[in-house]
Amino acid sequence: MTRKITVIVVDDHPLYRSGVVRTLEDDGGFDVVAEGSDAANAVQLAMLHKPDLIILDISMPGSGLEAAKRIAEVVPRTRIAMLTVSEADDDIVRALDLGAAGYIQKGIGGPELVRVARGIAAGQSYVAPGLAARLLVGMRTRTNGGPANTELTAREEQILRLVAKGLSNKEVGRSLNLQEKTVKHYMTNILQKLQVRNRVEATIKAAEMWGRVG
Repeated sequence: MTRKITVIVVDDHPLYRSGVVRTLEDDGGFDVVAEGSDAANAVQLAMLHKPDLIILDISMPGSGLEAAKRIAEVVPRTRIAMLTVSEADDDIVRALDLGAAGYIQKGIGGPELVRVARGIAAGQSYVAPGLAARLLVGMRTRTNGGPANTELTAREEQILRLVAKGLSNKEVGRSLNLQEKTVKHYMTNILQKLQVRNRVEATIKAAEMWGRVG
Protein backbone atom coordinates (compact mmCIF):
# COMPACT_ATOMS: atom_id res chain seq x y z
CA MET A 1 0.00 0.00 0.00
CA THR A 2 1.36 3.42 -0.98
CA ARG A 3 2.12 5.67 1.98
CA LYS A 4 -0.03 8.79 2.14
CA ILE A 5 1.57 12.24 1.99
CA THR A 6 1.36 13.81 5.44
CA VAL A 7 0.20 17.43 5.40
CA ILE A 8 -0.45 20.33 7.78
CA VAL A 9 -2.72 23.18 6.63
CA VAL A 10 -2.40 26.56 8.36
CA ASP A 11 -4.81 29.40 7.52
CA ASP A 12 -6.68 31.81 9.80
CA HIS A 13 -9.92 31.48 7.81
CA PRO A 14 -11.58 28.30 9.16
CA LEU A 15 -14.01 27.89 6.28
CA TYR A 16 -11.32 28.15 3.61
CA ARG A 17 -8.95 25.92 5.62
CA SER A 18 -11.65 23.27 5.92
CA GLY A 19 -12.15 23.36 2.16
CA VAL A 20 -8.46 22.76 1.51
CA VAL A 21 -8.35 19.93 4.03
CA ARG A 22 -11.43 18.29 2.52
CA THR A 23 -10.03 18.59 -1.02
CA LEU A 24 -6.78 16.88 -0.02
CA GLU A 25 -8.39 14.15 2.07
CA ASP A 26 -11.01 13.38 -0.60
CA ASP A 27 -8.18 12.60 -3.01
CA GLY A 28 -7.16 9.66 -0.84
CA GLY A 29 -3.45 10.24 -1.22
CA PHE A 30 -3.03 12.74 1.62
CA ASP A 31 -3.22 12.47 5.40
CA VAL A 32 -3.88 15.87 6.99
CA VAL A 33 -2.26 15.35 10.40
CA ALA A 34 -3.00 18.81 11.85
CA GLU A 35 -4.52 22.24 11.20
CA GLY A 36 -3.47 25.65 12.50
CA SER A 37 -4.39 29.31 12.30
CA ASP A 38 -1.25 31.39 12.94
CA ALA A 39 2.52 31.43 12.44
CA ALA A 40 3.49 30.28 15.93
CA ASN A 41 1.02 27.41 15.67
CA ALA A 42 2.46 26.47 12.27
CA VAL A 43 6.00 26.17 13.62
CA GLN A 44 4.89 24.17 16.66
CA LEU A 45 2.86 21.75 14.57
CA ALA A 46 5.65 21.33 12.02
CA MET A 47 8.14 20.47 14.78
CA LEU A 48 5.69 18.06 16.39
CA HIS A 49 4.52 16.17 13.31
CA LYS A 50 7.39 16.71 10.81
CA PRO A 51 5.00 16.35 7.84
CA ASP A 52 5.97 15.83 4.22
CA LEU A 53 4.25 19.11 3.32
CA ILE A 54 2.95 22.18 5.14
CA ILE A 55 0.62 24.65 3.42
CA LEU A 56 0.76 28.20 4.79
CA ASP A 57 -1.26 31.36 4.22
CA ILE A 58 1.01 34.41 3.90
CA SER A 59 -1.30 36.91 5.63
CA MET A 60 -2.18 34.89 8.74
CA PRO A 61 -1.37 36.32 12.21
CA GLY A 62 2.37 36.28 12.84
CA SER A 63 3.13 36.19 9.08
CA GLY A 64 3.25 33.08 6.94
CA LEU A 65 6.61 34.27 5.62
CA GLU A 66 8.10 34.26 9.12
CA ALA A 67 6.63 30.80 9.70
CA ALA A 68 8.16 29.55 6.45
CA LYS A 69 11.57 30.89 7.43
CA ARG A 70 11.48 29.22 10.84
CA ILE A 71 10.11 25.91 9.56
CA ALA A 72 12.81 25.74 6.87
CA GLU A 73 15.38 26.12 9.65
CA VAL A 74 14.01 23.64 12.19
CA VAL A 75 12.29 21.03 9.99
CA PRO A 76 14.27 21.18 6.72
CA ARG A 77 12.82 17.95 5.32
CA THR A 78 9.28 19.39 5.35
CA ARG A 79 8.30 20.93 2.02
CA ILE A 80 6.61 24.34 2.29
CA ALA A 81 3.89 25.73 0.03
CA MET A 82 2.38 29.19 0.33
CA LEU A 83 -1.33 29.37 -0.54
CA THR A 84 -2.30 33.02 -0.85
CA VAL A 85 -4.20 35.78 -2.63
CA SER A 86 -1.07 37.96 -2.82
CA GLU A 87 0.34 38.57 -6.30
CA ALA A 88 3.11 40.94 -5.14
CA ASP A 89 6.48 40.11 -6.72
CA ASP A 90 8.24 40.82 -3.42
CA ASP A 91 6.05 38.28 -1.60
CA ILE A 92 6.73 35.61 -4.23
CA VAL A 93 10.49 36.11 -4.24
CA ARG A 94 10.77 36.40 -0.46
CA ALA A 95 8.63 33.30 0.16
CA LEU A 96 10.74 31.14 -2.11
CA ASP A 97 13.99 32.64 -0.86
CA LEU A 98 12.96 31.86 2.72
CA GLY A 99 12.46 28.17 1.92
CA ALA A 100 9.04 27.73 0.34
CA ALA A 101 9.01 25.32 -2.61
CA GLY A 102 5.66 26.47 -3.95
CA TYR A 103 3.60 29.65 -4.37
CA ILE A 104 -0.05 28.80 -5.05
CA GLN A 105 -2.88 31.28 -5.62
CA LYS A 106 -6.08 30.76 -3.65
CA GLY A 107 -8.22 30.75 -6.79
CA ILE A 108 -6.78 27.37 -7.77
CA GLY A 109 -9.26 24.54 -8.41
CA GLY A 110 -9.41 21.40 -6.30
CA PRO A 111 -7.92 18.92 -8.82
CA GLU A 112 -5.09 21.34 -9.65
CA LEU A 113 -4.36 21.91 -5.95
CA VAL A 114 -4.05 18.17 -5.47
CA ARG A 115 -1.70 17.86 -8.46
CA VAL A 116 0.48 20.77 -7.36
CA ALA A 117 0.61 19.65 -3.71
CA ARG A 118 1.63 16.15 -4.79
CA GLY A 119 4.39 17.57 -6.99
CA ILE A 120 5.76 19.86 -4.27
CA ALA A 121 5.78 17.00 -1.76
CA ALA A 122 7.73 14.93 -4.31
CA GLY A 123 10.45 17.57 -4.57
CA GLN A 124 9.26 19.84 -7.37
CA SER A 125 9.06 23.63 -7.26
CA TYR A 126 5.95 25.55 -8.31
CA VAL A 127 4.97 29.16 -8.93
CA ALA A 128 1.50 29.92 -10.30
CA PRO A 129 2.04 30.19 -14.09
CA GLY A 130 0.77 33.76 -14.47
CA LEU A 131 3.01 34.98 -11.67
CA ALA A 132 6.05 33.09 -12.98
CA ALA A 133 5.52 34.64 -16.42
CA ARG A 134 5.38 38.12 -14.90
CA LEU A 135 8.61 37.54 -12.97
CA LEU A 136 10.24 36.36 -16.18
CA VAL A 137 9.17 39.53 -18.00
CA GLY A 138 10.68 41.58 -15.19
CA MET A 139 13.93 39.63 -15.45
CA ARG A 140 14.11 40.24 -19.20
CA THR A 141 13.46 43.97 -18.69
CA ARG A 142 16.34 44.22 -16.21
CA THR A 143 18.77 42.38 -18.50
CA ASN A 144 17.99 44.41 -21.64
CA GLY A 145 21.06 46.54 -20.94
CA GLY A 146 23.40 43.71 -22.01
CA PRO A 147 23.43 40.05 -22.97
CA ALA A 148 23.65 37.48 -20.23
CA ASN A 149 26.49 34.97 -20.33
CA THR A 150 24.41 31.80 -20.13
CA GLU A 151 27.32 29.51 -21.00
CA LEU A 152 27.25 27.44 -17.84
CA THR A 153 29.88 24.83 -17.17
CA ALA A 154 28.75 21.21 -16.95
CA ARG A 155 28.97 21.36 -13.14
CA GLU A 156 27.04 24.64 -12.96
CA GLU A 157 24.29 23.21 -15.14
CA GLN A 158 24.18 20.09 -12.97
CA ILE A 159 23.79 22.23 -9.85
CA LEU A 160 21.17 24.52 -11.39
CA ARG A 161 19.07 21.54 -12.48
CA LEU A 162 19.05 20.25 -8.89
CA VAL A 163 18.23 23.71 -7.50
CA ALA A 164 15.37 23.98 -10.01
CA LYS A 165 13.96 20.75 -8.56
CA GLY A 166 13.76 22.48 -5.18
CA LEU A 167 16.90 21.13 -3.50
CA SER A 168 18.70 23.31 -0.95
CA ASN A 169 22.45 23.99 -1.17
CA LYS A 170 23.04 21.35 1.49
CA GLU A 171 20.95 18.77 -0.40
CA VAL A 172 22.74 19.59 -3.66
CA GLY A 173 26.05 19.13 -1.88
CA ARG A 174 25.04 15.71 -0.55
CA SER A 175 23.81 14.66 -3.99
CA LEU A 176 27.03 15.69 -5.75
CA ASN A 177 29.47 14.98 -2.91
CA LEU A 178 30.36 18.67 -2.57
CA GLN A 179 30.67 20.89 0.49
CA GLU A 180 27.80 23.32 1.03
CA LYS A 181 30.16 26.32 0.74
CA THR A 182 31.33 25.00 -2.63
CA VAL A 183 27.74 24.82 -3.86
CA LYS A 184 27.19 28.41 -2.65
CA HIS A 185 30.24 29.51 -4.67
CA TYR A 186 28.88 27.81 -7.78
CA MET A 187 25.46 29.42 -7.22
CA THR A 188 27.07 32.88 -7.03
CA ASN A 189 28.66 32.27 -10.43
CA ILE A 190 25.38 30.93 -11.85
CA LEU A 191 23.41 33.99 -10.70
CA GLN A 192 26.01 36.31 -12.22
CA LYS A 193 26.05 34.48 -15.54
CA LEU A 194 22.26 34.39 -15.81
CA GLN A 195 21.94 38.01 -14.59
CA VAL A 196 19.35 37.06 -11.99
CA ARG A 197 19.05 38.07 -8.34
CA ASN A 198 18.28 34.84 -6.55
CA ARG A 199 17.48 31.11 -6.73
CA VAL A 200 13.87 31.77 -7.61
CA GLU A 201 14.72 33.71 -10.74
CA ALA A 202 17.46 31.18 -11.58
CA THR A 203 14.83 28.42 -11.46
CA ILE A 204 12.53 30.38 -13.77
CA LYS A 205 15.47 31.00 -16.11
CA ALA A 206 16.26 27.27 -16.07
CA ALA A 207 12.67 26.51 -17.12
CA GLU A 208 13.01 29.04 -19.94
CA MET A 209 16.26 27.47 -21.15
CA TRP A 210 15.42 23.79 -20.75
CA GLY A 211 11.66 23.57 -20.32
CA ARG A 212 10.28 21.63 -17.34
CA VAL A 213 13.22 20.47 -15.25
CA GLY A 214 12.77 16.81 -14.36
